[in-house]
Amino acid sequence: MIQRDFFEELFVLEMANNHWGRVERGLEIVADFSKIVRFNNIRATIKLQFRDVENFIHRDFRNRDDIRYIKKTIDTQMSKESFATLVQAVRKSGCIPSATPFDEASVDLCEELEIPLIKLASSDINDWFLIEKIAKTKKPVIASSGGSSVKDTDDLVMFFANRNIPLALNHCVSLYPTEDRDLQLNQIDYLRSRYPNNTIGFSSHEYHDWETSLAIAYAKGARTFERHIDIEGDGIKVSPYCSLPHQADTWFKAFRRVKAMCGHPGTVKRTPPSEEVRYLDGLVRGVYAKRDLKCGHPISEDDLYLAVPLQKGQASCREIMRGQELLADVSKDSPLMIGQIDSPYAYDEVLKAGIMERGI
Repeated sequence: MIQRDFFEELFVLEMANNHWGRVERGLEIVADFSKIVRFNNIRATIKLQFRDVENFIHRDFRNRDDIRYIKKTIDTQMSKESFATLVQAVRKSGCIPSATPFDEASVDLCEELEIPLIKLASSDINDWFLIEKIAKTKKPVIASSGGSSVKDTDDLVMFFANRNIPLALNHCVSLYPTEDRDLQLNQIDYLRSRYPNNTIGFSSHEYHDWETSLAIAYAKGARTFERHIDIEGDGIKVSPYCSLPHQADTWFKAFRRVKAMCGHPGTVKRTPPSEEVRYLDGLVRGVYAKRDLKCGHPISEDDLYLAVPLQKGQASCREIMRGQELLADVSKDSPLMIGQIDSPYAYDEVLKAGIMERGI
């Protein structure tokens, strides 16, 4: 069984508008974007859209050019053989093939072409005929939550959890394109809180920049990301919500930067690097004797003062405690060394070793 980690840091590149129904254009998109993926060392899936057009659109409406969605679907339909060619190209490119099936027959095509990952569109989040068909494949699923109700999303998450099928849930605003003011990125917090056992992602249709929203989404905990992709050429105007190869390159590089900036996961305390520890050690005050002190003397505040620099093996303000007895005589203005104090540091060689290397 593929586990939740399958979705971690996975970029979904959806070939927009069914690459206008042209195999050659689709192959060029795969070639161009797979190069950017490899160059940035990104884990990515290139996603196709499957529709059984003859049954998907009612026969009485197939000639309705005034219905934009129907016209585009008919104009961009492709044969099973053409889809197989594109899936093979995606595999050879080093990317993962995936698909959004919009009907039950298209789920069968996913199985026939051995598509390892299925995407459920926002419009189908409560299409239970389709969802149940997808679940029978046992393949991992990414679902977009655009326009959904709480009940719709709860039902979907529970349905896949009960069948032990990995499900990632993308925050999505189904506006094409999406303005910055409509991104609603705080919904990532909501989804992570409500569905802690699912990977939460971000599917974006914005068009102003390819850095800011990704940085915010990653920092909020999104771990899979999606955008539509396209290329220029063939006299076709690229939709504003699509990313061109150079924009995807910016997107991937922004991911690398924000991942480095965020660092350790927010569930554990980070381990400070040695350079940071050394820097802070240089600012710590060492313990000095205010007057001559005899062996066996119990230390009090009146006996000591603190000053920089801290010397190797010297006790600092971090280790000294009232009432500790001296194990040796200490003269006025001399550093109080860690081995001269009756404390755990004097007897534990591991603790003592770090102090002996610390300071100047």
